[in-house]
Amino acid sequence: MDLLTRIRGPRDLDRLGLEQLDQLAGEIRTFLVEEVSKTGGHLGPNLGVVELTIALHRVFESPQDKVLFDTGHQSYVHKLLTGRQDFSKLKSKGGLSGYPSRAESEHDVIENSHASTVLGWADGLAKANEIRGKDDHVVAVIGDGALTGGMAWEALNNIAAAKDRPLVIVVNDNERSYAPTIGGLANHLATLRTTDGYERFLARGKDILERTPVVGKPLYETLHGAKKGLKDFIAPQGMFEDLGLKYVGPIDGHDIEALESALQRAKRFGGPVIVHCLTEKGRGYTPALEDEADRFHAVGKIHPDTGLPISTSGLDWTSVFGEEMVKLGHEREDIVAITAAMLQPVGLGKFEEAFPERIYDVGIAEQHGAVSAAGLATGGLHPVFAVYATFLNRAFDQVLMDVALHKCGVTFVLDRAGVTGTDGASHNGMWDMSILQCVPTLRIAAPRDADQVRAQLREAVAVDDAPTVVRFSKGAVGPAVNAVGTVGGMDVLRAAGAEKPDVLLVSVGALAPMCLEIAALLDAQGISTTVVDPRWVKPVDEALAPLAAEHRVVVTVEDNSRAGGVGSAIAQALRDAGVDVPLRDFGIPPVFLDHASRGEVMAEIGLTAPDIARQVTGLVAKLDGRYESRTAEPVRD
Repeated sequence: MDLLTRIRGPRDLDRLGLEQLDQLAGEIRTFLVEEVSKTGGHLGPNLGVVELTIALHRVFESPQDKVLFDTGHQSYVHKLLTGRQDFSKLKSKGGLSGYPSRAESEHDVIENSHASTVLGWADGLAKANEIRGKDDHVVAVIGDGALTGGMAWEALNNIAAAKDRPLVIVVNDNERSYAPTIGGLANHLATLRTTDGYERFLARGKDILERTPVVGKPLYETLHGAKKGLKDFIAPQGMFEDLGLKYVGPIDGHDIEALESALQRAKRFGGPVIVHCLTEKGRGYTPALEDEADRFHAVGKIHPDTGLPISTSGLDWTSVFGEEMVKLGHEREDIVAITAAMLQPVGLGKFEEAFPERIYDVGIAEQHGAVSAAGLATGGLHPVFAVYATFLNRAFDQVLMDVALHKCGVTFVLDRAGVTGTDGASHNGMWDMSILQCVPTLRIAAPRDADQVRAQLREAVAVDDAPTVVRFSKGAVGPAVNAVGTVGGMDVLRAAGAEKPDVLLVSVGALAPMCLEIAALLDAQGISTTVVDPRWVKPVDEALAPLAAEHRVVVTVEDNSRAGGVGSAIAQALRDAGVDVPLRDFGIPPVFLDHASRGEVMAEIGLTAPDIARQVTGLVAKLDGRYESRTAEPVRD
């Protein structure tokens, strides 16, 4: 690591020769494999952009020039070249974020790690430079997978409108987002990859024709004037040039000299330019290259030599869903599945193997996925759209106006719901139960264990006249939490055993074990507690208000924002029913949460059994005090 340890900022790269740069690239790959294998993280994408990132920082002057990364999971090399080489606590509390972070460095611009947004950012920054008279450069690095997102093309349409506004778009084309990129754009880029000899053909033709007497030069100029038409014939890249975007490439994304040459030309152009770079995800690490599923897109802790996981967890929520989907597929021919470029991460791999003709990967286009699902439902099928909870935010209008308004039987399965932790603010699935509360007719299920995932998924796909949502957590699923009874459609997880119980504790989803622990702590304080799991948290079960009236206090606990969440919905339902019982809602505060483990985040926001039990004990004590003050004899002189 002789060279890497001497890099404290991008300008340290300027004094290195080409051989040293190649050596540095090798050292960076060795560093990434050694360090990310200890912590987990996005390994494959970063191994693929080593030379590209070096070239970017050699050609452009960050932070004056703004280098932007779409999604940002490929920013590890950028961090190393901007003075951040302590990866010992990557994605852990107090350590480096797994994405760009303004708190870490002035070289980081975009923190939001949702795909297809970078071109919109770049358009705005370039416009700001124009208005303020600044000659700083704006460089947007976007993967071929992110170009499947509609927002990217909305931005391109605007970027192309200003032919003389400088902006460099670097397309990192590795044929993959998580898995191999699909769709028409992917086919177009594949065509460009296979015709990169055109420029060499034109250059050889120029040499020959310019040596030809009399007719040589005019003939070359004619050919050059027909360049675009000829390119469209050989390689239909007109899609970009018809928009008014200068196209450079394809460039070998692992040839630093070629990359620098292309980027320098783009830098001097004075208008919007696309630089198309061909890279290899997982480059230099055999286990990643042999992983056909996603080239080690994201890994846990692994053995660096073999790439095998150091430890395996138990059954996880995603796998339970995936297995049940296959069973449903065999039972019902109308069940189809949708994924937004995340087939394996959301557990639909086995469904694809069993029913390849009944699964649709729409690319990174959640909005389109939701509208397409409405069409599938209207056509007589029942689509199941599996997506990370945080990514459904992007399709809210389509859920509201296309699916719900049209009474379409679509099931949205939200993976990674609640606090996810290590991926930081943009990946916590903490908004879904709030933003979906206002959608008429939509129903939300929050399973507490694997058995309930299976049962409630089946209940959801049985609904054919309204959207349904099934949400569950990230990681391992715990043991079954059995009910001791039912009230209405709710499961009773613990009966108070008192004639007038003190607390009705409403447990939402995966927090059931914590709620039972809270009840045990309250019981030790002499506070009788009933614990119920509503199972379906929207709409609020009609039996909840009468049950609440039998208790002195209602407490809700959810792995979702307190603002507009399940607690708020239950409070409104109690008011509507005329049940005047104090309610205290516990959940995630309306703040962006820093990256840390799930347990550390939960402790920091006070969403733990001891914290909640302590506050509920205080609440009950206050009620006892008010009761005593109302019944005490008046004091007489």
